[in-house]
Amino acid sequence: MILYVSLFLNLFSVFFSSPSSTTAASEAFYSPTEFRVPLRYDIHGIDVSHHQNYIDWDRVSEDGHKQFKVSFCFIKATEGVSLNDNKFNQNWNGCKEVGIKRGAYHFFIPSVSAKLQARNYINSVKLDEGDLAPVLDFEQESEEHTVAQTRANLKAWLSYVERHYGIKPIIYTNRFCYNKYIKGSFKKYPLWIADYQASNIYDSIFNPNLKFWQYSEKGRVKGISGHVDCNAFLGQPAELEALSV
Repeated sequence: MILYVSLFLNLFSVFFSSPSSTTAASEAFYSPTEFRVPLRYDIHGIDVSHHQNYIDWDRVSEDGHKQFKVSFCFIKATEGVSLNDNKFNQNWNGCKEVGIKRGAYHFFIPSVSAKLQARNYINSVKLDEGDLAPVLDFEQESEEHTVAQTRANLKAWLSYVERHYGIKPIIYTNRFCYNKYIKGSFKKYPLWIADYQASNIYDSIFNPNLKFWQYSEKGRVKGISGHVDCNAFLGQPAELEALSV
């Protein structure tokens, strides 16, 4: 039994990084109880909104651990039919200035018009060459619509935005909404899944379109005062470029 426990712990330590006591003392980048990075992936990034308040993008770009560096960032742009994130322009420009690959996301409200929500995003976000595809953030159920109606509304937003930018948007969601609304549909759209419990995202969700895994909501990055969501890109650099305009 002791041998099996030892083998398990060794495998766990290989898959996840956790700083030694000396590293933790000299570097506040990681917290061993909050933030662990899946080492099997080489490309990592963050997603931000006004909740992060002021971000020092120079420090974000300079910060890096041997097993984690911010290579991309998804930035909240819009929500619903009229809301614009009040830090979007600042984050959008700051991210580009320091050379971090950027993308913009829309927080979808299922109870209001998908067309008006798409228009809100399109009016707010200008994508340059090299920017990541638009993101539809769907994590809120609708009490007013059936599953079929909700899917139709999601498809409407995706279609409007795809026609405007000429690239398929990325769908962001959590495991619950994926299983209820997304699984079996939206087969041509790249997926970004939030799952903080999984040690391997493919153990909980197997989908050939799965491209991003949000593995922590408690990451720490220099230049950001509080917690930040952390993500892994599940492919190679050329595949990330293929998701760019």
